Amino acid sequence: MRRDRAARRKHQSEPAGSTRRRRVRFRLSGLAPFRQPFFRRQWPADIATSWGFEIETLVLGWYILASTGSVLWLTAFAAVQYLGTLISPMFGVVADRIGHRTLLCAMRGIYALLAAVLAAMALTDTLGPVQVMAVAFLAGLVRPSDLGMRSALIAASMPAALLAPTMGISRSSADSARVMGALAGAGLTAALGIGLTYVVVTGLYLLSLGLTMVASPARRPVASGGAVSPWRDLGDGFAHLRSTPPLLATILLAFLINLAAYPVSGGLLPYVAREVYGIDRTGLGYLIASFAGGGLLGSIWLIMGGGARYPARAMLVGCAVWFPLLMVFAQTRDAWSGMAMMALAGFAQSFVMIPMSVILLRCAEERFRGRIMGVRILAVYGLPLGLLLSGPLIEWAGYTATITGYAIFGMVCAAAIAWRWRRHLWPRDAAANSG
Repeated sequence: MRRDRAARRKHQSEPAGSTRRRRVRFRLSGLAPFRQPFFRRQWPADIATSWGFEIETLVLGWYILASTGSVLWLTAFAAVQYLGTLISPMFGVVADRIGHRTLLCAMRGIYALLAAVLAAMALTDTLGPVQVMAVAFLAGLVRPSDLGMRSALIAASMPAALLAPTMGISRSSADSARVMGALAGAGLTAALGIGLTYVVVTGLYLLSLGLTMVASPARRPVASGGAVSPWRDLGDGFAHLRSTPPLLATILLAFLINLAAYPVSGGLLPYVAREVYGIDRTGLGYLIASFAGGGLLGSIWLIMGGGARYPARAMLVGCAVWFPLLMVFAQTRDAWSGMAMMALAGFAQSFVMIPMSVILLRCAEERFRGRIMGVRILAVYGLPLGLLLSGPLIEWAGYTATITGYAIFGMVCAAAIAWRWRRHLWPRDAAANSG
């Protein structure tokens, strides 16, 4: 009580100008990562890549649904884009050996090449659903690892004190790209057609590649010597994961979210737009942008606050809000209500995904970061599983029952994870909640 009264007297004795300066410093603290020259180059490279991803997802998802009229084709298309999650731990091994920036440059060169192939097929009228699925399969071997590798590169270069706001900015770039990419994808396709739209996408990937190549080399974690088997490196990464409870709990929660939450706000949205709400491709863009816009607002909120004070607690509370919002979304039957629920769900997911990245990067030993982020991407394999299951379930039980069931399953499993690892996730002094 005496300390509280003393603090109040000190605050009251401060001049008004000092209080205003402190508030300004608080707001600007979230922008401190931009003082790092490396991050000022990587950030626009990541934005260009994310823009390309989002434009492709909207354009090709709508193309598959419109040309086949089948939700099974749509969910299969969405699923093949994540097959690379199965080999993402090996991407982490390679990154720890050759450097995160080198691997990221190679990956972004592949995106540009595949986008150029799609552009050529569209401009020569040889594009069809089978060709789209084939290119999506090849891209899906590489694309899922991009987010993990860029996060590992940031963690290797950024001071620990700036890691939380940096992850918020990185996540906000993906969310803002999803907003603008969805709107731009719908507008570009309507104005230019698929062929020229893919010329733009190819340009975005080339821009990203160029910016990544001129970024300063980051400190590379010390991996095992070159004579040691990569499989041994991979086994060491899994052993580190199993022996670190906050990492294991966070990875399991990441798998659950991708299995039960992201199918609703990802691959199924073209179906929701066309079959449930009866809106066109532009309406789909607004629906995608609503979720991403909510996520962007959540990211900005965390950035301005310097990151979640207790990341593990924020992650658990975010899950407790996100899944019930998806249950409400499943009941909506008009586009505007659906967009509102998607915006709220997007806001809630920021308080899950950003703290999740912070926990993984803080609790993992530096030499294992690439491999741990690779395993984190492996957890994304829950998304294609959820999508592949949702297609037959929707045809059998209906859209509302399927999405409601996913949300209930997610809530129950999230509560079980929180209870099982409560000593490592909830106390304020737990490693997952430390600064």
